[in-house]
Amino acid sequence: MSEEKDIQQRKKEAAERAKQLARERLAAKQAGGETEQTLEAKADETDDVALAKAKAAAAAKAKAAALAKQKAAEQGGGEGSETDDVALAKAKAAAAAKAKAAALAKQKAAEQGGGEGSETDDVALAKAKAAAAAKAKVAALAKQKAAGQAEGAENAADDLALAKQKAIAAAKAKAAALAKQKAAEQGEGGEEDVAAAKAKAIAAAKAKAAAKAKAAGEADAPKQAETPSPNQPLLDKYVKVIKEHLGEEVLEDAYINRLSKDVPTLVAKKDTYFKVAQFLKYNEQLGFDYLSELHGTDFQTHMEVYVHLYSYKNNQAVALKVKIDRNEPEIDSLVPLWQGANWPECEAYDLLGIRFNGHPNLIRIFLGEQWVGHPLRKDYVPYDMEV
Repeated sequence: MSEEKDIQQRKKEAAERAKQLARERLAAKQAGGETEQTLEAKADETDDVALAKAKAAAAAKAKAAALAKQKAAEQGGGEGSETDDVALAKAKAAAAAKAKAAALAKQKAAEQGGGEGSETDDVALAKAKAAAAAKAKVAALAKQKAAGQAEGAENAADDLALAKQKAIAAAKAKAAALAKQKAAEQGEGGEEDVAAAKAKAIAAAKAKAAAKAKAAGEADAPKQAETPSPNQPLLDKYVKVIKEHLGEEVLEDAYINRLSKDVPTLVAKKDTYFKVAQFLKYNEQLGFDYLSELHGTDFQTHMEVYVHLYSYKNNQAVALKVKIDRNEPEIDSLVPLWQGANWPECEAYDLLGIRFNGHPNLIRIFLGEQWVGHPLRKDYVPYDMEV
């Protein structure tokens, strides 16, 4: 309150002084020369400029203090950064006011005129401009704060879209610049370069679209024709011989397993599994006399027994598979054909519960007969959680 009173008092004094100065100037003009009072008025111009500076600075500080008080009342004190912003706004407003006043003083000194009546208007205009600048800065700061707090995460999508647009614009600008440079360097050949640049841009866009479609699963790329497997003739031979001797319906499927060194794979039906295995061993054209692997797999919908056979006579390999019921996993044993199937079948029985009919001694070789459940089944639950 005391600052406002001082400012009002100074304003009154300045007004009185301006009026006195105007009267003295009028009297001096009428007398045809300068009087001692007009000379003193010139000397007081510096005081008027200083007074204008002080008034502008005081007005800016008052506005900044009022804004800070209003923010503290609305937000309960606010963050520490708001106090810094207010202080910065005050400092900027004070600096602007000082700069305006200094410019006015410099202009006054350069003119060195006889003190026209417009000097009072210039001081008032400088004060008004300084106050308006301070108000504008404080208002802009407050608006920026409010906008920053209101937008938040909602601008994320706009930022992303803007970034995409900028990236597209940058790519177009680069292509245009390249085309322009090529045209400048090569003259008439620039058109071909432009076409090449366009073709590259189109190819890049297509590649991006294809990659995006493939990743999202929206479109499948056209599959290229696969190179025939070198083992395809062997598979054709096995299938032909088996169907000629055992019939067309003994095999459920036959294919090349690309994930297992292109091994020819035969899928037998459950009731023809042992018959096909026996034929693979004893047929003179095939002669698979060695069983190198046997294991079971739980696919949740069914179980599967996989057997890998090898012929030392022909230096060839084949895989035999059979699908069985998961609820009652049971299949013929291959021990009568290959003794090497003994322990692998016991393992499949122990870990998956697959029973092999005709096995000479089907026992649990890892967990023991007292163990509850089969650990490699997908629905296995430990009987004793602490074990």
